Amino acid sequence: MLDTLSCLEKFAAAVRSHADLSLQNVSLGDPAYVCVRNRFSNTLAETVTCSPDGGFITSWGYRLGDAGNIEDAAARLAFLLAALPA
Repeated sequence: MLDTLSCLEKFAAAVRSHADLSLQNVSLGDPAYVCVRNRFSNTLAETVTCSPDGGFITSWGYRLGDAGNIEDAAARLAFLLAALPA
C-alpha cells in the first residue's frame, strides 16, 4: 500500500523548489492535504491531496500527476497557479 503522507511530504518539498509558490498549510490529518498559493496573488491558490493510488488531485478534481514523478506534478501545479518555471 502506498504511503500517501510520505508522498504529500515529497510533493510539498517539490513545491518549495518553485520560487513563485508559497506553501500555506500542510495537514497530515484525515484527509491529508497541502495548500499552495502563488506568492504574488491572494486568489491563485490550490489544495492538493494524494489518492490511495498515488495521484495528486486538486480540490476541483484535476489530476496533476502521480507519486512516480512528483517533480512534474509540482511543476504542473506551478503552471496552473501562473508561477514561473523553477
